Amino acid sequence: MLKLFHSTGSCSLASLIALEEAGADYEVVRMSTAAGDQRAPEYLAVNPKGRVPALVTERGVLTENVAILAYVAQAYPEARLAPEDPWGFAQMQALNSYLASTVHVAHAHKHRGYRWASEESSFEDMRRKVAQNEADCFRLIEAEYLKGPWVMGEQYTVADGYLFTIADWLEGDGVDCRQFPKVFEHRERVRARPAVRKVLAEQAA
Repeated sequence: MLKLFHSTGSCSLASLIALEEAGADYEVVRMSTAAGDQRAPEYLAVNPKGRVPALVTERGVLTENVAILAYVAQAYPEARLAPEDPWGFAQMQALNSYLASTVHVAHAHKHRGYRWASEESSFEDMRRKVAQNEADCFRLIEAEYLKGPWVMGEQYTVADGYLFTIADWLEGDGVDCRQFPKVFEHRERVRARPAVRKVLAEQAA
C-alpha cells in the first residue's frame, strides 16, 4: 500500500487527488505544516527536505508533486491520467513544472519570504507583489495552457488536479479567479469530479 504524507491546504492535495483518481490503494498520513510537523525528526527521516508531499512506495520514497504525479499516472495506466505519446506527456509535464517552479513560488512569497531574505522589510515587499505575480502567471495559463475542457483537451490528466490545487489559492492571494474565465470554469469542473469531492469532503471532516 502506498502512503502519502499530506497537509490540508498545501500543494500535496494534487498528489492526493491523483491517487484517488487512479483508484490506488493508499493511506494518508495527515500532517500540520502550521504546527511544524514537517520539521519533526520522524518526518525528516522520510523526507529530509522537510516539505510535503512525500509518497512512500515499495521501491522507496518519492518527493515533489511533479515526480509523484508522473509516477501515479504511469503506475496506473488504466486510469488514463496522462497522455500516452511522449509529446503529449511532455506538454503535460511542462505545465506541472511551471506550477511547481514558478506559480507555487510566487504564492510562497506571501508566507515564506524567509527563504529568500532575512529582513522584515523585504518580506513585506514580497507580500505586496504576490497578487500581481500570481495574476501574471494565470494570465499566461489562461492564454497558453488550457486546451479545454481539461488541460490536455478531452483527456483528464494529473495536471488538472494540480492546476485546481494551485488555482484554489487565488482568492487567498488577493486575485479574483473569475478574471480568468477558462481557469475559473476549469477549477469548478475539477471540483465537481467524484474523486475530488470525496477527497475534499474527507479533508473537511
